[in-house]
Amino acid sequence: MKIHDMPEILVRTEPGKARVLMRDSTHETELPALWLRARSPDPSQRDAVTGQRLMNPHLLPDDLYLLGARFEKDMLHLAFSDGFAGSFDPQELLRGSVLSTGLPATRAWRSDLQRKPLYVWADLQNDEVLYQALKDFIELGFLLVNETPTQADSILHIAERFGIVRTTNFGDFFEVYSRPESNDLAYRPVALGPHTDNPYRTPVPGIQILQCLQNETSGGFSTLVDSLAVAEQVRLEDPEGFALLSRIPVRFEYRDATTHLVSVKPMVELDGEGHMTGVHYSPRLDDIPLMSQEDTVRYHRARKRLGTLFEDPQYELRFRLNAGEMMMFDNNRVLHGRTSFNPAEGHRQLQGCYVDRDGPRSHYLVLQRKFG
Repeated sequence: MKIHDMPEILVRTEPGKARVLMRDSTHETELPALWLRARSPDPSQRDAVTGQRLMNPHLLPDDLYLLGARFEKDMLHLAFSDGFAGSFDPQELLRGSVLSTGLPATRAWRSDLQRKPLYVWADLQNDEVLYQALKDFIELGFLLVNETPTQADSILHIAERFGIVRTTNFGDFFEVYSRPESNDLAYRPVALGPHTDNPYRTPVPGIQILQCLQNETSGGFSTLVDSLAVAEQVRLEDPEGFALLSRIPVRFEYRDATTHLVSVKPMVELDGEGHMTGVHYSPRLDDIPLMSQEDTVRYHRARKRLGTLFEDPQYELRFRLNAGEMMMFDNNRVLHGRTSFNPAEGHRQLQGCYVDRDGPRSHYLVLQRKFG
C-alpha cells in the first residue's frame, strides 16, 4: 500500500513462510523478521504510555522468521515463528526504515549569511516564536537575542527557557571581565582566537550562552565561526588530512589549584553515522600524540589549514555585544572568539553559562507536535 510519495510495503507468501518487502522506484528491500518483531506496538510488547518495550528484542531467537503476513484494512498482520502475532502500521514501518532524529538538517554558513537568527527576549516567551528560534538554532548552530534582563543571575532564567543548565567547576554561571592573574585567558583583555570551550571535559558542555551586562570599551568584538563550513573546505582540499583530524586522538588538559581535567579525543567530532557534528579546538590546551615524523607533518598540515580557515574573514561573523544582548551557540559546532580590548576605556563584563546540548532539541520536538 502506497503512502503518498513514500515507498510501498508488499507481502509475498509461500507455504509456511512469508516475506515483507519495501519497494521504491528502483529496488526492493526485505524487512527482516527480527527488525519487524522489535517494532511491535502491541500492548503486550510495548507500554502504551511511555512507548518503551516490555520485551527484550536482544533475546529473540536468531533464526526467527515470518509464518504469515496479510493486510487487514490499513494494517499489516504478521505472525512470527516464536508464537507472537500482531498488527503493524505500514506507515510506521516506512518511517522506521530511515534512521532520523526528526530534527532539521544543519546548514553550514559563512560571513555572508543573509538572515541572522536574531530575536528579542520578550518575543521568545511565545512558544511559536521559540519554535522558530529553536529551528534556526539547530540549523545554524547559534542564536542572537536582544533586550534580555541583566540582573545578577538573570542568565540562569534565560538559559532555562532553552534547556538544563550544566554546572561546572566555574559554577552555575561565570563572569567574564578583565582580572589580572586570572586562571584563564578569557579573563584577560587579550584577543582570543576561535575556539571551543572546555574540550578537556567528558562530556564537553554542549551549548554556551554569553550575555553582555556592560560594555564601555571600543574593542572586545565577539566572533563566531561555523566549523561545518570550514571543515568541509578542508575535506575538499585534503580528504586524507580531514580523515586524520577525525581519527587521531588529541589530549586536552586544564588545571588550577582545585581542578585537574584531562580528555583524549579527535579534534573533529563525528556522530554514530560518520557525519561531522563539530570540533574540539583550542590551541591553548591541546597536545598531539607522539607519531612518526611523516605522520606528524601530515597531521600538522591538516590542522594548520583548519586553523587558518577558522581565522579567515570569509568564515567569521564579527559583532559588538552591548548590554542586554546575548549569543547562544553550539559549543561543539560553532567556535567563538573575541578581539582585544583596553580595560582603561571602561568596564566590559559578560555572564556565561552552559546548557546541555539535548535541551533545545527536546524543546523543538515537543513544540513540533503543536506547530510543525
